[in-house]
Amino acid sequence: MTQTYRFFFEFGRAPERLDRFLSDCLPAQSRSQLKKLIDDGLVLQEGVSVKASLKLKGGEQIEVAIPPATPAEAVPQEIPLNILYEDRHLIIVDKPAGLVVHPAPGHYEGTLVNALLHHCRDLAGIGGELRPGIVHRLDKDTSGVMVATKDDATHQHLAAQFKIHSITRRYLALVYGVPEASAGTVDSPIGRHPVQRKKMSGQSRSGRRAVTHWRVLRRYPLDRLALVELTLETGRTHQIRVHFSEMGLPIVGDPVYGSSSRAKTLADPELRQRVQQLQRQFLHARVLGFVHPQTGQYLEFESPMPADLNEIIGYLDDKYRSSSETGF
Repeated sequence: MTQTYRFFFEFGRAPERLDRFLSDCLPAQSRSQLKKLIDDGLVLQEGVSVKASLKLKGGEQIEVAIPPATPAEAVPQEIPLNILYEDRHLIIVDKPAGLVVHPAPGHYEGTLVNALLHHCRDLAGIGGELRPGIVHRLDKDTSGVMVATKDDATHQHLAAQFKIHSITRRYLALVYGVPEASAGTVDSPIGRHPVQRKKMSGQSRSGRRAVTHWRVLRRYPLDRLALVELTLETGRTHQIRVHFSEMGLPIVGDPVYGSSSRAKTLADPELRQRVQQLQRQFLHARVLGFVHPQTGQYLEFESPMPADLNEIIGYLDDKYRSSSETGF
């Protein structure tokens, strides 16, 4: 359970940096642990996250939330995997929605990493004890194709490809709203939301460059919906979800960057029911392509659209009976 502490920096004290003040207040926490708490937005002043360099002058009340300790390492668990490809260097899996990628506070077991450890027995150690073999992530409620590595050399090579943006990553999303253009590019930085620390935002002062290319595959104008293909140039946390929400085109079923009540506005009662029954956001990692670190061969893998998403698209296509701008 997360423990919350509150400290008051009294008037009349000599000014002091926040991190130094907290090291006196929480002697059991190392400097690096305190820095991580601050960087993760778990240290607040009047409800707003602060920086380690904040100068306390007197009268400040500081709140610190310390999450429960994480286990030393992930444990193997027998969890079914849909394997698209595997060799002695890497493994490609089709991740279902609802599966967390790696252990973290609140999800120590039942993750993709636990499943991979059981299946592979050995994964690259560079990712750390809780993220062995993990080069990239998909959100819990995003489905689709992922790669994990079995040795450190393969991990480093793939990580370098992600860093220079040479990896092919294409997604499918159903969004509320119909873009006027047929294609476009969003080039807008993304960082941690200044107040809601579990969210990302394009308004963050510490945002990093984020680029999403998109094109419309199908338009459903009567229902104000569109099926969009998205290609990631960068891979920031929640990148697609943030970019399209801030374009006024939130992803269907997204509880964080959209609105759970949006489905109620759909005029078609059968479509409304289908969307309301969706237990995840309509976002699917369809294609992943990269150069194999050991063979030098370009490989590309595709994940078919899951049944829960395909049923909605099938209903819409049958309803409109119109040719799409492109197939998939």
